[in-house]
Amino acid sequence: MLTKKFRNFMQNNRWLKKVPTTLTICNSLCGFAAILYTLHVYSEECPDPERVLEISAWIIMGAMIFDALDGFCARLFNAASMHGLQMDSLSDMVTFGVAPSVVVAVMAHKLRDLKSTDYYIVWCLCAFYLACAASRLAKYNVHAMLEKKSSEKFSGLPTPGAAAGVCSLVIYYSAHELRQIIYILPVYAAVLGLLMISNIRYMHIGKWIQSARKDRRKLLVIVVLLAMLIKFPMTSVLVAINLYILSGPFTEFFLRKYSSSEKKSVPDHESESETEIPTVKMQ
Repeated sequence: MLTKKFRNFMQNNRWLKKVPTTLTICNSLCGFAAILYTLHVYSEECPDPERVLEISAWIIMGAMIFDALDGFCARLFNAASMHGLQMDSLSDMVTFGVAPSVVVAVMAHKLRDLKSTDYYIVWCLCAFYLACAASRLAKYNVHAMLEKKSSEKFSGLPTPGAAAGVCSLVIYYSAHELRQIIYILPVYAAVLGLLMISNIRYMHIGKWIQSARKDRRKLLVIVVLLAMLIKFPMTSVLVAINLYILSGPFTEFFLRKYSSSEKKSVPDHESESETEIPTVKMQ
């Protein structure tokens, strides 16, 4: 009875239909805020550029909460639409495409002694990440329009996952000041771009967490991860995000290797029919 009343309330209240769109706008505003805040490193009144970049990275990571909630609310309030789909991808482009590229480019420009040619290389690597993010989001939109059913896996690294990979290194650098991160981050961003436009399959984290309620092994993994986040927050964030990024290529490699070895183990004659049809001679 309570469920029926709740459904009627959602259907009759038009304002609830606007909640997913509002969350999507909050997502894009986080990306905009991260870009503006990143530019503060060029201010003469900025004593700690590392801290500014860290906060920008956390803003991008925080936007992932809005990105997850808008889809959840769209399903909850039965407000899914093509307009919402397009808005979601446009917001993701700002927050998980443009903002990480700006953070990486500004970080390399401010914290490294770059020559003019080196800066152009960094700019090209960041631009490549940006282009791959745009291509990945366009591919997702086309798939969502043609395939009505949502899949349990993503084809290619999702843009929030790629942005999380960039931000995790920025946050880790701010905490530990490993100079090597500044040098590898632009290259890593380009690698993340390649993973976004690849056909490598990645699991859907949201659906994986939802399925954990009926799987004790998954619940154990979640409990262990939460314990590690409490004990070692910075290191756990870095390891968990980048393990997810690496899980796609490794899983794809082992699946292809297993399938190829399975095909080789099957003899050619087994593909033919093993039962012969007896011939009956007519008297």
